[in-house]
Amino acid sequence: MQARMKNPAMIVPDALQALQTLAAATEKAGVPPRTLGLAHLRASQINGCSVCVDMARLAKKKTGETEERLFAVAAWREMPYFTDAERAALALTEAVTRLSDRADAVPDAVWDEAARHYDEKALGALVLSIAMTNVWNRLNVAVRQPAGQSWG
Repeated sequence: MQARMKNPAMIVPDALQALQTLAAATEKAGVPPRTLGLAHLRASQINGCSVCVDMARLAKKKTGETEERLFAVAAWREMPYFTDAERAALALTEAVTRLSDRADAVPDAVWDEAARHYDEKALGALVLSIAMTNVWNRLNVAVRQPAGQSWG
């Protein structure tokens, strides 16, 4: 498979820097890096972004994540490997990623459970991080960016 074009974030002046700055801000807001990685993986699975799913290997090394948990993310509801806070983050990730799947895109029960585990700053960072993953997923899927290759 070959990309249709370079990733738009690499072409549009200042776009990559803006995305990286926002990502860096979310990483400093109190959500554990492993949780952000799980949310990133789950949204990427939903969106079929092979590049971002493949990046879970890199996150594993960076955050100390286990292969067992990474393999289990797709079926997180039925797996015993996740904390209640991680489950809340994964449920929020699914809701924010699948906005058109239900009339109440992000149900109060999902939001309230996430808010029970994360303060306002961390919850804001989690929502921003999920949104950023969805941006990257959409960029990569649109241009058919192959996994395991550079964006150049």
